Amino acid sequence: MRQLPPLNAVRAFEAAARHVSFTKAAAELHVTHGAISRHVALVEGWAGRPLFRRTPSQLQLTESGRSYCNELTALFDRMSVASLALKENAASTLRVNAGPTLTMRWLIPRMSGFQRRRPDVEIRMTTSVAPVSFQDNAYDLAIRYYPAGQNWSASLPFMTDLFLPVCHIDLIGTTQRPDPEILRKHTLISYSTKRDAWREWATAGGMTELPHKGTLEFEHLYFAIQAATEGLGVVIAPLSHVFDDILAGNLIAPFGLYAARRVPHLASFVNTPSIDPVVQAFVEWLQEQGRDTERSVAAWSESMGWGSDPYGDAAQSIS
Repeated sequence: MRQLPPLNAVRAFEAAARHVSFTKAAAELHVTHGAISRHVALVEGWAGRPLFRRTPSQLQLTESGRSYCNELTALFDRMSVASLALKENAASTLRVNAGPTLTMRWLIPRMSGFQRRRPDVEIRMTTSVAPVSFQDNAYDLAIRYYPAGQNWSASLPFMTDLFLPVCHIDLIGTTQRPDPEILRKHTLISYSTKRDAWREWATAGGMTELPHKGTLEFEHLYFAIQAATEGLGVVIAPLSHVFDDILAGNLIAPFGLYAARRVPHLASFVNTPSIDPVVQAFVEWLQEQGRDTERSVAAWSESMGWGSDPYGDAAQSIS
């Protein structure tokens, strides 16, 4: 059996000996000067020898006190390093890769909910729209509109999105469904990662010609959405990315659900007999957030008179 003095007393002695000051030790350990004095006396009583020489004007370590302090400081330093390593190893890391606009406009505003649920998990976010490749990229989970290509990976849907035209509320200025011919007065905004969005919308709406005043193209979707927010034109955007702006009255869906395309968001990960529990927890959280978004969209659609099932037959499914 180990023969040890009371450990709280040992900690107090080490701090007092390191500072050669009861006052500084009390400040470090957030206790009173008297508590430090009592703890030091307890260690001295256990050891059967003085560890400090006390005079009215000075505090000095005895030789035994100095030797004991040196040993204790080294031990406490090693204990601190070992404890930090234990804490770091206890935290799991989840590397998530998603499109930059989804990350900015949907994922980040909700991320605090997962952090509160799993404070032990460290999230490392990267963005990309490139095809998913767990062999070539350092991430554990990828979010895309299409499944991962590897046959040893799994892709689970967590939210259905609607691609539809949106613009600044003052640009067209009506919540009714105007004739698409009104687009002849406006600029069509597009983005290089989805150049065919307007063509697909026109085809889904049975239009042989897409009326427009002009075009404006950006490299990324988030630039295109910002341009629409500034009143520069009309853009085809995923509803989840702009829904908060619509509710805030900054953007409007002028054509309602007309020719909207239904598109699933998928979470892809390596499929093993025992799926990483952190990955599983994150996917389940994504599915919860996706359902919440879908319910909000359904309530909004019903309030606009467009029906309570915006993901049903009225919306076009992705091919």
